[in-house]
Amino acid sequence: MNESNLNEIEAKIRGADNLSEDRKRELLQLLGTLKSEVGKLSKTHDEQARSIAGFAQLSAYEATRTQQNPQSLHHSLEGLRSSVEGFEKSHPQLVRIVNNISNTLSNLGI
Repeated sequence: MNESNLNEIEAKIRGADNLSEDRKRELLQLLGTLKSEVGKLSKTHDEQARSIAGFAQLSAYEATRTQQNPQSLHHSLEGLRSSVEGFEKSHPQLVRIVNNISNTLSNLGI
């Protein structure tokens, strides 16, 4: 797993001027859980773990950019959701956390 992707997401969330402190805390908590779950997945499915981390990074970027593009955010979130397809039984917590992150990012008022 590329931990630097997830660290970049964290920095992006912390520096986002368009997010309330409560929303930042919520996203950072979800990100912590995502890091843990992706770390577990990377031991057996490293390529998929990298894909999830990459789509999470892209989704966070799209959700926190100053000039937001709702269509780009939608596409990045769809990529994030599809990157965990097939892991519902083996990694249900990972699927739940990705869905929570996707929902939170999509509900940022766009």
